[in-house]
Amino acid sequence: MNKKVNIGAFSTLISIFFFWGFVAASNDILIPVFKKALSLSQFESQLISLAFYIAYTVGSLMYFGISSILKKDILNVIGYRNGLSLGLIISALGTLLFIPASNNESFPLLISGLFIVGLGFSLQQIAANPLAIQMGDPSKGNMRLSLAGGINNVGTTIGPVIVSFAIFGGLSSGETDLNLQAVQTPYLFLGAAFVIAAVFFKFSSVPDRLSEDTESNSGNILATLKYPQVVLGMIAIFLYVGVEVSTASNLPEFMKQELGTAESGVAPFVSLFWASLMIGRWTSAAGAFNISNKLKSLLGFVLPFVAFGIFLFVNWIAGNAMQQFFPYVGLVVLLIIADKLSKGNPVNQIMIYSAVGILSMIVGIFASGIISVFAFISVGLFCSTLWPCIFTLGIAGLKEKTNTASSLLIMMIMGGGFVSTLQGALASNDLLGIQHSYWVGVVCLAYLFFFAWTVNKKLKKQGVNISSTEDVSH
Repeated sequence: MNKKVNIGAFSTLISIFFFWGFVAASNDILIPVFKKALSLSQFESQLISLAFYIAYTVGSLMYFGISSILKKDILNVIGYRNGLSLGLIISALGTLLFIPASNNESFPLLISGLFIVGLGFSLQQIAANPLAIQMGDPSKGNMRLSLAGGINNVGTTIGPVIVSFAIFGGLSSGETDLNLQAVQTPYLFLGAAFVIAAVFFKFSSVPDRLSEDTESNSGNILATLKYPQVVLGMIAIFLYVGVEVSTASNLPEFMKQELGTAESGVAPFVSLFWASLMIGRWTSAAGAFNISNKLKSLLGFVLPFVAFGIFLFVNWIAGNAMQQFFPYVGLVVLLIIADKLSKGNPVNQIMIYSAVGILSMIVGIFASGIISVFAFISVGLFCSTLWPCIFTLGIAGLKEKTNTASSLLIMMIMGGGFVSTLQGALASNDLLGIQHSYWVGVVCLAYLFFFAWTVNKKLKKQGVNISSTEDVSH
C-alpha cells in the first residue's frame, strides 16, 4: 500500500539536513586555516575530520547503551521530535567552544567543539534517516533521502563560502597572520540557529513514532548483525563517507602543492565539490515526486543545472570568478546520463556511480592542473546518491530491527575521519605524496561496487525485493 507524503512534515524534517551539510563542508575550510595558523602537519590537520566524525560512533554507542538500560528504544521513549530537538541543543553547546578555541588558538578546544557538534548530529541522524524513508512509500525511500540530501548540500555549498569569507574577508592586503577569532561569528550564528530549530521541531508536525512494530526495542545488536545487508552496509557507509570526506578535505593541500593555490583561494573549489553532491541528489530526487514520467524526465534534466546555478550564484555573490567553472557543465551532463542508466534503482545506481567515480579518481591521479582538480571534484557528483542507496539496502526487510540497524549504520560515519586521516598520512612525500594518496578513494569505491552486487543477491535470497513496497515497509 502506498503512503502519501505529508509535505509539511517532510519539509520540516529535511530542514535539519541543511545544518549537517553546513558544518561538514566548513570543516574543509578550517583544515587549511588551522594547519597554517598552528603549523600542523597534513596528518594532524585531518584530526579535525576525525574528531567530528568519530562523534557519530560515540553517539551511536551512547544510544545503544541508554536503550539497553531502558530495555526500550530511546527514540520511542522520548519521541522522535524530542530526539531531534535534544540533538540540536547538544550541537549548539559544541559551537560555544569555538570562542575559547579561537581566542587561545587551541587546537584541542577546536576539535572538542566539533566533537560535541557531531555528537548532537549523531542523534539527529539516527532519528531523521528512518523518518525520511518511512514518511511515504518506502520503495521510494532512497529518492526522499536524495531530496533531503539535496537540502543538505545547499548547506555544504554555502558553508565553505560563508566561513571562508568570515575568516579571509576581514584580512587587509598587508596582513599575513590569520585571525582565528574570525571563526567565531559563523559558528555562533549556527549555534543560535540550532536552538531556534530545536524549539521549532519540538512543536512541529514531524511524526513522533515510526510505526507500531518498532515500539519495542529489539535491543539485540547481535540479532541485527546476523543480517548480511547490515554488516556489509556498515562497511559501505564507513568507506562511502570516508571517500567523500577525504576527497574534499585533502583537496586544499593538493591544490596548494600542485597549483600553488593559497588557503584563501580554495573555498570555491571546496564549495563546488559539495555542490556536486547537491547536483547529483537533485537529479535523483526528481523521481520522488508524484508526477508524470514526462515531467520527472524533464526535472531530471533541469534540476542539476538549477543546482549548478545555485553554486555559481553563491560564489558570484562572494566575488569569486565563475568562468573557470563553466567547463564543469560537461561533467554534469555525464551525471545526468548515469542517472538515466540507473533508472532510480539503488543497486544500479551504486554500481554505475562507483564505476564512474573510480574512473574520475584515476584521471585525477594521473592528470595535472585544473583537469586533476575537476576530476577529483567530480567524485562528489558520483558520491551524491550513494548514501541513500546504501542506507535503503542496509535496512531493507528488517522491520522491528530498523532502528537498531539505522544506529549501526550511523555509527560508521566515523569512516569520514579515519579514511581522511589515513589519506592525510599517506600524502606525506615520504610515502605516496598528495596526488597518489587518492588511491585510497579508488579502493573505497571498488568496495561499494562489490557491496551493491553482493547485497542485491543476498536480499533476493531473503525474499526482499527492494522495488516492492510491501517487502521494505516496516
